[in-house]
Parts: sequence; structure tokens; C-alpha cells
Amino acid sequence: MASVDLVDETYVVVDRAQLALVVADRTRWQLWWPELTLTVFMDRGLDGIRWSVSGAMVGSSEIWLEQVGDGVLLHYYLRADPALPGSPAMARTIPASPHGRRQIDALRNRHAMAWKRTVWALKDELEGGRRPGDPR
Repeated sequence: MASVDLVDETYVVVDRAQLALVVADRTRWQLWWPELTLTVFMDRGLDGIRWSVSGAMVGSSEIWLEQVGDGVLLHYYLRADPALPGSPAMARTIPASPHGRRQIDALRNRHAMAWKRTVWALKDELEGGRRPGDPR
């Protein structure tokens, strides 16, 4: 099991095709995950993308786009381990100790908070001035 296992869901009131285009925009990936290198291993079109992850972490990531009502439930997954220093493709083993647990918790929290800032900014961008409760 990966030491960092993030799962997030955010509802965005937008057309799924529009959101799929944004998710497929490779220039955004570097903005969203600046310390990670993503390699597509499954482009699912309107349903999202799955990536292999290297760089600061080694593992996999996915964005799944699920049509719900007049919007999209954006599911985000990151399953990865810290990379071995000097080797962006090999995972580093974190000791099963209180110190190791704190390191992993801090890493997980940093990535979770960075993702929430990213997805909320994306939500604001795509929903524009739509007030909560108003239809798309």
C-alpha cells in the first residue's frame, strides 16, 4: 500500500466535456503538481485520466469525472510514496516509527491542501459568477 493515499471529491457545476478538456490540458498539470511528472497510462476521455507519477513521489494518480445532475463530481486519487533522493522513479522506504509516520502525515497533508486550493480555484474559474443553488 502506498504511504500517501489521497481521495478527494469536489462537485463542479460545469459541462463534463468542458471539464474534461481542462483536465487533459498538460500545461495545467505542471501548475497543479509542480514537483511531480505525470505520464498518461489511460486517457478515459470524458471520464478523466489516469497517470503514472514520478519526481518527488512515485506511484499513480487519477482524476475521474462523474456526471451528476447539472455538474460533475470530480474524483481525485493520489497513491504514491516519496521518491528516493536522486532517483525520481524509485520509491523511498519510510521507517515504521513515530518519526516516519509524522513525515508521511506531513507529506499527505501538504498534498491534500495543495489539491484543495487547486480544485477550488478551478471550481471558481469554471463556475464563474454562478451563485450556489443556481443552475448551470
